[in-house]
Parts: sequence; C-alpha cells; structure tokens
Amino acid sequence: MYKSIIRPLFFLFDPEKIHHFTFSFIKNSFKIPGVSALVRKLFTVENPKLERKLFGLTFKNPVGLAAGFDKNAALYNELADFGFGFIEIGTVTPNPQSGNPKKRLFRLKKDEGIINRMGFNNNGVEIAVKQLKKNKNKVIIGGNIGKNTATLPENYTNDYIKCFNELHDYVDYFVLNVSCPNVGSHAKLTDKDYLVELITTIQKEGLKFKKQKPILLKIAPDLNTNQLDEVIEIITKTKIEGVIATNTSISRDGLKASDEMLNAIGYGGLSGKPIKDKSTEVIRYLANKSNKAFTIIGVGGIHSAKDALEKLNAGADLIQIYTGFIYEGPSLVKMINRAILENN
Repeated sequence: MYKSIIRPLFFLFDPEKIHHFTFSFIKNSFKIPGVSALVRKLFTVENPKLERKLFGLTFKNPVGLAAGFDKNAALYNELADFGFGFIEIGTVTPNPQSGNPKKRLFRLKKDEGIINRMGFNNNGVEIAVKQLKKNKNKVIIGGNIGKNTATLPENYTNDYIKCFNELHDYVDYFVLNVSCPNVGSHAKLTDKDYLVELITTIQKEGLKFKKQKPILLKIAPDLNTNQLDEVIEIITKTKIEGVIATNTSISRDGLKASDEMLNAIGYGGLSGKPIKDKSTEVIRYLANKSNKAFTIIGVGGIHSAKDALEKLNAGADLIQIYTGFIYEGPSLVKMINRAILENN
C-alpha cells in the first residue's frame, strides 16, 4: 500500500513540505486511543535474538533511525512504535538556525536517492532538551550534535561542549557530526589533530557527570584509505566507542539523473541507493583494518533486508536507515529484523 498508493501521492509534492506534513499526521494520529498499540503490533518484531549489547547499552534490535529525520526530538516517542531499536535525534546545534535557503531537499526518483543541503536547520539544544523531557523510554536515543554555521573555527569546540552538556542527561549516546557537507566551511573538522583535541575535550566534559555516555564519530563516505586509517588512529588514541559510517556523499558518480537536473539542484549531500556500495566498503575497510576494534554503525543506501545484511556482514554492529525509510515505507524495519532472525 505504501509504495503503490502513499508514496506516489507524497512524491507529487515538495519533499520538505511532505516531511512536515508527515510529522503532523503521525503526531495527530497517535493522539487517537489505540493507534500506538496498533502500529507497534503491525511493525514491531520482538525477539531476544535481535538484542545487541554494545558500549553498555542493550539495543532491542539493531535497526535504528538515522539523524536528520527527527532533528528536534519532536517525534521519537511515536517513531519508536515503528519497531526501531534506537533513534538518533539531531543534528542539534547550540542555537536555533534556519539552515540553508529553500529549496534544499531534492528527490532523485530514478536513482532512489535524495540530495539535501538542509544546513543543520533545527530549533537549538534548549528545545531539544524540552522535547526529550517527554521521553516515554520506549527506545534508546542518540544525540547527534554539531556546530552552528556562523560559529568561527576557534569556537567550534565550545559549540560541541554546550550541546554535550545540555543533552547529557537526556540521551543514551552521542555522535559528533564532523562530516556534513552542508554547513559551510568545515575543513577544520576533517583535521586529525583537531578531531583528537575535540574528542578528548568532550571526554573530559563527560567526567563531570556520574555516568559517562558513549561517544561516536560520524564520518563521510568519500574518505580515501589514508583518511580511513587516520580515523582508526583517532579512535585508537582517544578510545571513543566507535563510528557511524557513513554520512551523505558529495559525489555524483554513476547517477541516472541527467546532468541538467543535477546542475539545477547544485551542491548538497547525496543519500540513498547511490551510496550503498560506497558506505559498505567504508564499513568493510574499517572493520578489517582495525580487526573489529570498535563499534561500527552502518548507514547509507539500505533499501531492503538484503542491503541491511550486506552492511552487517561487512562488519557493522548496528545499522540505520533514513532515505530507505522514505522510499520503502515503515515496513522496511520489520523486514530487516525478520531477515536478521532468519540468518542468525
């Protein structure tokens, strides 16, 4: 029903407007008694064999929702009923920001991909905390944090510190987003020495709290092997819990979309099927080269159970979906979890 009726209807309209409409529809629908229980029954797979214990947390299943969908922690309680094992909110910045000018979200229907240059549009960390105080504890919550676009390079670390401290009591793990291509100049965020400095500073902040929260690094799919070796060195040196591989890509190689269309769209991060193999190879390289020394959360182009199993077999411990959730519908989570059980 989703792919035959709902998706074709949604795809007639602007992607960002449909995103907001879907949020409102889900939010209002869940106010009707019984809807939450019905959705859980339809989409959730409960089985102890799906559980994953990683960095002190027990995930009821390995399928998560990637950051970018619920930027402001507005819908995670409802989304949890669609069967996710964890949900990552954000990217959250210290101050609210509107992001890049619209139009900034584009579908590549022939490629089953999306190009976005949202620019970390979000309501800021204070609103995120306010929303997270409503947590019904249905699902593990990750906090994806970043810097404000207008922040000067010498103040980048302060932005991450503020988000980390404000969110610390309300999320289960943190992701340092240093790889988004849509937030202006971020050359400093790819510098190995700076990343070590940033991570160690955040770790020191964490010692102020009674309970330390796991920290992961989100990396780009466009890194070469030398850069991936540096990622391994950073994790080895700082001893953070792991990486999320991968973010969106700036590459436009091999797309079915015409050059005219791509030129009209312009810059932005590519997600969905076109980056599936690239993200899987990043996962495989990191897993093999490090001898599985740290946790890897695999994301990028998962549109089917087969795609998910490829990521897991390549070395991912957990996976996340986003663009596949939009193209394939909410039943994708259930299909992946069933396939994992069948392949246990």
